[in-house]
Amino acid sequence: MPGFGETAGQALGRHPDVDLVAFTGSTEVGRLFLRYAAESNLKRITLECGGKSPQIVLADAPDLDTVAQHAVAAAFWNMGENCSCGSRLLVAEPLREPLLDKIAALARTWTVGDPLDPATRVGALIEAAHLRKVLGYIAAGRQEGARLVFGGNQIRQESGGHFVELTLFDQVNNRMRIAREEIFGPVLSVLSVADEAEAVALANDTPYGLAASLHTRDVNAAHRLARALRAGTVSINCFSEGDITTPFGGFKQSGFVGRDKSLRAHEQYTELKTIWLQLT
Repeated sequence: MPGFGETAGQALGRHPDVDLVAFTGSTEVGRLFLRYAAESNLKRITLECGGKSPQIVLADAPDLDTVAQHAVAAAFWNMGENCSCGSRLLVAEPLREPLLDKIAALARTWTVGDPLDPATRVGALIEAAHLRKVLGYIAAGRQEGARLVFGGNQIRQESGGHFVELTLFDQVNNRMRIAREEIFGPVLSVLSVADEAEAVALANDTPYGLAASLHTRDVNAAHRLARALRAGTVSINCFSEGDITTPFGGFKQSGFVGRDKSLRAHEQYTELKTIWLQLT
């Protein structure tokens, strides 16, 4: 079945009277819009695409209970169907086990079920095909040697819907698919790091660059990493996409050209014109 990029998206992308398309969605469909523009009127394309956002926890991170709250929210909010989802947790090895225990305990309190039930924290995935995709990534994680800490199963509800358990993998390396590819589901991968340098190297070893977060007490380290991380938004001791006053967008295959939100968002929808006038 053709998706948005091959149907309505193609009509917009190829139309000669459309001067700009701003697209938010997958990197795969973003590539299609670039092709449509090249094959038609060279319209401007601004992209806000996928992500594989790292959450870095350095050895001097503050209160682990707070870190766990941010880690769970970053990974599992909106079923993980969020382009800036914090789906990679890069943890200093001495903190890995105690932090995993806290994340597991907290995640188990997030009820998966009917989104109309006030007790529900995690609803259904968007469609059956996407459920199969997410379950396929979970199967790949197991096959490639990651340790399943909890979750990993489909949840069947009497009311129907496409539900999957919150899922946490430990002992992940950056060559595994669950560490490299955007899952767009409630799956969190944990990678151990020895020091700040390794954390930055692993965080940047991705084709994406939408968001990142880091936890540390050291303000100097916070500034060093914020500059070194190749991401459009970097959060320190929290997970945040900012607000309407701050630019939002990514680097690399997460998108380019424009920024959503803030006054800078106007720039991608306007064009500069130079007018020379000679007075006689």
